[in-house]
Amino acid sequence: MNFRTLASIATLLTVLTAPLQAETYPSKPVTVIVPFAAGGPSDVLARALADKMRTALKETVLIENVTGAAGTIGVTRAVRSPADGYTLSFGHLGTHVVNGAIYPLPFDLVNDLDPVALLGANPMLVVSKNAIPAKTFKELIDWLKANQAKATLGTAGVGSGAHFSGVFLQNLIGTHASYVPYRGTGPALQDLVAGQIDIIVDQASNSLPQVQAGTIRAYAVTDSKRLSALPDVPTVDEAGLPGFHVSLWSGMWAPKGTPKEIVAKLNEAIRAAIDDPAVQKRYAELGLEPPAQDQRTPEALRTHQKAEIEKWWPVIKAANVKP
Repeated sequence: MNFRTLASIATLLTVLTAPLQAETYPSKPVTVIVPFAAGGPSDVLARALADKMRTALKETVLIENVTGAAGTIGVTRAVRSPADGYTLSFGHLGTHVVNGAIYPLPFDLVNDLDPVALLGANPMLVVSKNAIPAKTFKELIDWLKANQAKATLGTAGVGSGAHFSGVFLQNLIGTHASYVPYRGTGPALQDLVAGQIDIIVDQASNSLPQVQAGTIRAYAVTDSKRLSALPDVPTVDEAGLPGFHVSLWSGMWAPKGTPKEIVAKLNEAIRAAIDDPAVQKRYAELGLEPPAQDQRTPEALRTHQKAEIEKWWPVIKAANVKP
């Protein structure tokens, strides 16, 4: 029996056993790899969804935080995992779009992962430590221009949402302040509250509780509309920097080749989790916008990811961002 015959038999067996795998799936816990530190906005959202996904899947859904290199280490682990539906990749605009323009990735962001579902979008907030004297966004920009030699912007590493949003901001206003990388925006926010860094362009879901508590100051929302949770914080258009729009959307992917029937089960579980009243309440508390019903399909995530690559890669490459 030659190699070609053996390969054909193996392919046939895969095709025949795929429906059986889908019927019995899941038969053990499912792991979602979150490529950032515990306690950050990505981790909070992933845990809220995982807690409800287990109801539909009738299995435990575990969160594994794999940090480093702005999320590329965690995504790489997911890409290299078996395509059996038991390891998923949670990520966002930074990890699954922007990093492809910065890092020499050992995989293709579009072709080596199968989309499962779009999870929602989160605008950014421009926030600072309370010790900064600026009270408005325009005053903050003036302060940043006057203090750029010593000002610091916290990030979750090169290519993270806070980083490329900071790059975008500084490109627009013409400053070159320094970036301070952390393993996640959770730890970065802790240092902002403690006054160890000056500014973060941060996910609203991460900064919102601290802004509401008065431990940091918010200047503007990177969206065309205000956050219902922070009605007094203006949009960037209202605050004087029109066009500084960043929406940090999140999604879920599976390793390439995961059976379509399993992807469909996962998608159904995620849809059910998003519609759960407790998760809806959590979304509202975090300033997150759930995707519309017609945007919750794997195909919608694929289309959105490709469109974002076309939008952001030229911006990042023009800024000459290097790891």
